[in-house]
Amino acid sequence: MQNRPSINTAIPKHRYQISDYSATVLGEIDAGDGHDYRWILALVLMGETQPSLYVCCEQAPAERSADGRYDIRVINDSMSEVVDTADHWGDLEIFSETALDLARQVLGLQNDQTMKLM
Repeated sequence: MQNRPSINTAIPKHRYQISDYSATVLGEIDAGDGHDYRWILALVLMGETQPSLYVCCEQAPAERSADGRYDIRVINDSMSEVVDTADHWGDLEIFSETALDLARQVLGLQNDQTMKLM
C-alpha cells in the first residue's frame, strides 16, 4: 500500500468492531514519514496483520490552512486522497465519528453496525 502511515509509536484512544474489521483510533502519534498526524483510524480485517484502510487526520499544508488546520486523508490500496480540510477534525470525537462513516462507505459496510469496544 502506497502512502501507508509509518507509525513509530501511538496510543490507542478508541476501539471498534465493524463486521469482520477491527478499527482503532490512534493518537499521540510519532510517525517516521514526515506527516504530522493528529489522529489515525486503522482498520484490520480479521486474520490479517496489517491495516487495509487508514483514515488520517493530519496537519494541513500552509496553502490550504485558510480552509482549516487539519486534512482528512483516506488511504488504501487504490487511493490516497484528502477528502476534507477543517479545524474541527482536531476533535477526537468528531474525527472518530466521521472517520468511521468514511471507512464504512469505502468498505461497503454502510448497513453493518459499529460496536464500540473502548
